Amino acid sequence: MRLEKCYFCSSTVYPGHGTTFVRLDSKVFRFCRSKCHRNFKMRRNPRKVRWTKAFRAAAGKEMVIDSTYEFVKRQNVPVRYNRETMAATVKAMKRVMEIRKRRERAFYMQRMQGNAEREKQTNRKEIQRGIELVSTPSERIKQ
Repeated sequence: MRLEKCYFCSSTVYPGHGTTFVRLDSKVFRFCRSKCHRNFKMRRNPRKVRWTKAFRAAAGKEMVIDSTYEFVKRQNVPVRYNRETMAATVKAMKRVMEIRKRRERAFYMQRMQGNAEREKQTNRKEIQRGIELVSTPSERIKQ
């Protein structure tokens, strides 16, 4: 079973799903849904459309350079079946997925590191702006 990638958003296109567009120069474009096909026909740049993988990679929101992605590229090369090779490949695939999940989690944590302090600062500013709305317990007792 061949799993294609959507030309616009880079999501997986399963067999029998999506649409295929063949240009006059015989270049084949596969799309996962009509939304991607419409955006392609409108000549939109996937790196500027916020919901695409290309945007997330260009904006630094997802890991782009990692050795675990090279393993996926090698999976698409057809190899003659061998039981030992197959068992070793399945075992390696599981290990690679574990490593990738760990690295993606570390990347996410590093990216979100300064958010807690930034959120505290915005909360302080919000309180300072509306300080008259905040009442202390001693003021409530007087009323």
